[in-house]
Amino acid sequence: MAKRPRIAVVGSANVDLTTFTDQFPKPGETIFGQTFDMGFGGKGANQAVAAKLCGSDVFMVARVGDDLFGPATIKNFEKLGIDASQVRQVPGLSSGVAPIFVDPAGQNRILVVKGANDALKPADVDAASDVLKSADCIVLQFEIPLETVYYTIKFARKNNIRCLLNPAPGQPIDVKAVADLDYFVPNESEAETITGMPVKNVDDAKKCAEKLLSGGIRRVIITLGANGSLLAGRDGMEHVPAFNMKSVDSTGAGDAFIGSFATFLGEGLAEGEAVRRANLYAGLSTTGVGTQKSFYDRARFDTEWAARAKS
Repeated sequence: MAKRPRIAVVGSANVDLTTFTDQFPKPGETIFGQTFDMGFGGKGANQAVAAKLCGSDVFMVARVGDDLFGPATIKNFEKLGIDASQVRQVPGLSSGVAPIFVDPAGQNRILVVKGANDALKPADVDAASDVLKSADCIVLQFEIPLETVYYTIKFARKNNIRCLLNPAPGQPIDVKAVADLDYFVPNESEAETITGMPVKNVDDAKKCAEKLLSGGIRRVIITLGANGSLLAGRDGMEHVPAFNMKSVDSTGAGDAFIGSFATFLGEGLAEGEAVRRANLYAGLSTTGVGTQKSFYDRARFDTEWAARAKS
């Protein structure tokens, strides 16, 4: 039996408000959408759920508001078997929300209102130190303050804990502050925002990865949607193709990749193999609507992997 990894996610917890529409409104225009879906989300929470469904023991460090969404978010973690002892409500703040708009091709546009996520501070990392020190891997994103992200990276390195950062949403960063990471995992648009280099294809991704590596980052994985992923390090680069899918909603696919990759790597799989499996897990998530609700559990994933691994 594979090792059961222990993963701590320091990050965001939102409620996703997803509207499906044939077209996006013009400025000042009101149009009818087709359908609406509400569910739990936030990049941190999504990655925690993906890791849990893939078979990890997962611990969440987050902040939610004192509104209706706060207690419901905590209960959702507990229902899924995620340790939410370090998820706290913040008086006077709303929970994070993410209005999401999805077109007929499954592409999405997302607005994130951070709310209580912005109240997760370095002191909260220290308060959760016992939980974090028990982890095999710490996972981070950019829906919490950058100072907390940078502080947690230092904490992980000091305690010899593997650390993975998904720099989403993309924004300018201090590359030196993330140089101690084990994995830096942006998608195309995030990589472009951070480096100023366009990422439209695999060759572009390779040039972008070279710039990130030259800045001191150890390992880079650029997720490329239907083009799969690029795994890059100072020892070389490898393009890992995607699996063919009939995509319905791509929302949360990057989070599915992160959570599953952390699990597969934690189980002891080789790096390239972990990326290939994470490509499939992320692809499968696009065949359903929403984020966490579209993620496969391990039994369903293993069945798909057995059927597709030789393709």
